Amino acid sequence: MQHYVERDIEKILLSKEEIAIRVKELGEQISKDYEGKDLIAVGILRGSVVFFSDLMREIKIPMEIDFMAVSSYGQGSKSTGSVRIKYDMQEDIRGKHLLIIEDIIDSGWTLHNLLEQLRGRKPESIELCCLLNKPDRREVEVPVKYIGFDIPDEFVVGYGLDYASKYRNYEHVGILKRSVYE
Repeated sequence: MQHYVERDIEKILLSKEEIAIRVKELGEQISKDYEGKDLIAVGILRGSVVFFSDLMREIKIPMEIDFMAVSSYGQGSKSTGSVRIKYDMQEDIRGKHLLIIEDIIDSGWTLHNLLEQLRGRKPESIELCCLLNKPDRREVEVPVKYIGFDIPDEFVVGYGLDYASKYRNYEHVGILKRSVYE
């Protein structure tokens, strides 16, 4: 039976196998870097859920987890990165090492402004981890310590990423056909 998404995918950009290998590598590096530290990993909902689930199982040190849901808004469809927190983390991050887990970073505005807000809560440190990075779309620099993959400026779905709230359950990361969203 063909996966319902496959008819809408131009091509698979990253296979589930490639993703699994890279997630394991990221988990090993994070485990090493945070050994002996008070780590709290915070997944940004909803896109990071699949990546976050797989990554936290590859982190082999004690850690807390939490979640945030944020929306960015601006004029029209272009984000200015002004951040509204729709669901805030429940844990106090003061004095802890905060690792923000995101599915994809493109313009950088949302995370840039979210980081400004989170610094006011006095964590010991804040680092970013993303599965996908689109450097060609960057408008403002954000310090991303852990990057799964640099990808071209294509509309991608799957492995948690959506279009119109669909395709998140596709096991690969695929480039969506233009005919679907234009």
